[in-house]
Amino acid sequence: MRTPRSLGRFGESVASRLLGQKGYHVIARNWTCDGGEVDLVAMHGTSLVFVEVKTRRGAGSLAPEMAVDLEKQRRLRRVGRAFRASHPLLPHDTVRFDVVAVSLTRRDCITDVRHFTDAFPPDTTAGSE
Repeated sequence: MRTPRSLGRFGESVASRLLGQKGYHVIARNWTCDGGEVDLVAMHGTSLVFVEVKTRRGAGSLAPEMAVDLEKQRRLRRVGRAFRASHPLLPHDTVRFDVVAVSLTRRDCITDVRHFTDAFPPDTTAGSE
């Protein structure tokens, strides 16, 4: 059985493969700044996509995507702004936040992988965060 940290890394690998199959190009993994961390940063066409990956084990656990609450969304927006500020020459037309939910059995077999495109808006109000 995987540790919580290795469980997260496993889910990120699953998500990265899924996104690659869908035409995404992952440009960063576990990008960190003072405001937090984003699991994956990808380009999808001309969109810059920040991807939060949630992995859960066991049928009785809360759906993984439910863990991306409003506070997590705020943190991801801050990290997204920091990433864009530190990569000013990275060409993109739009910014998006996706969530990939990975569900596993208690023995770590994948039971479900769901990709939520444009899971929440980049900013609820301009300049509020």
